[in-house]
Amino acid sequence: MEPITHFLTGAVLARAGFNRKTALATATMTLAAEAPDLDVFWGFKGPVYNFAHHRGFTHSFLGLIFVSAVVTGLMYLIWLLRGRKTNIPDLPPRWGLLFLFAYIAGLSHILLDFTNNYGVRPFWPFWEKWYSWDIVFIFEPALHIILIGGLALPLIFSFSRRESSLQGRKFAVAALICVALLYAFRDHEHRHAVNALRQQQFQSAPPLRVSVYPYYWNLYNWYAVAETATSFATSDVNSRTGQLNQSELEYFPKPPETPATLAAKRSYLGRAYLSWAQYPLVTETESGEDAIVQFRDLRYDYPQLRGRITLSCSVELNKDLQVVREFFGRREQVPPAK
Repeated sequence: MEPITHFLTGAVLARAGFNRKTALATATMTLAAEAPDLDVFWGFKGPVYNFAHHRGFTHSFLGLIFVSAVVTGLMYLIWLLRGRKTNIPDLPPRWGLLFLFAYIAGLSHILLDFTNNYGVRPFWPFWEKWYSWDIVFIFEPALHIILIGGLALPLIFSFSRRESSLQGRKFAVAALICVALLYAFRDHEHRHAVNALRQQQFQSAPPLRVSVYPYYWNLYNWYAVAETATSFATSDVNSRTGQLNQSELEYFPKPPETPATLAAKRSYLGRAYLSWAQYPLVTETESGEDAIVQFRDLRYDYPQLRGRITLSCSVELNKDLQVVREFFGRREQVPPAK
């Protein structure tokens, strides 16, 4: 999910009762809920390394120990710089609890990222498999409304600081319950859409596997991808009616393997991409004496995005099948990753 949702989730979690156990809980959990995205610093090494390590170590159960320690250490430093003072003098910081609360907030980050269709690797480095729930778009306005409401409404309906604190916990808990209900509803519609897609025929062939992915702010329309023995098919499916949008239906024949595509798949970028992609489409084109192998994941080929290079990459190989250039999107990795 995007950063705002993570920050809001951490703040709401803290207001649900954690902030009554120790000082600095709200600030700690708000920061810790976004802290796993520290992996963006891999971007300084290039787009390929950034992709390969995104949602890796810092988004794993093991890596969260390190992330939580960093956040807790930062809060300790701020506490020292402020003269060991907090906003609540009679509630001192309890650093062991703050570390635990930072870890819990970090778990909320993994959970939220798991709900969209990019996925997470929570068991890294012991098990590098990607997991995704595919029920919520990466930007979900309903979550913003619920979480902001959980934080803002106590300020509107309370007349004193004590009353605001009491109401704050109630509204925060209510907000978390509403988030859980939203997820339950999304999961229900997701299952309906998947079942409807499994009943379809694609060029008179049954699908070998199917997936559906969420749309922004739409509860019933899902982007659908199906794989048959010879091709992939993409379109939209309505979870209420079970109808496939025939006007958006498009087929992608599975291309044959070539020496160039096999060499590209063995490259650093190829291995990283194929470990993440759910419906990879790997094609080859020529550029003089070189071959350009393009990687696309059809789960991001939404009808509105067709023709774009969303989360795609390419590997250029010379006539000896050695990697000479790599791109993730339009950004080149210099030098090629190894």
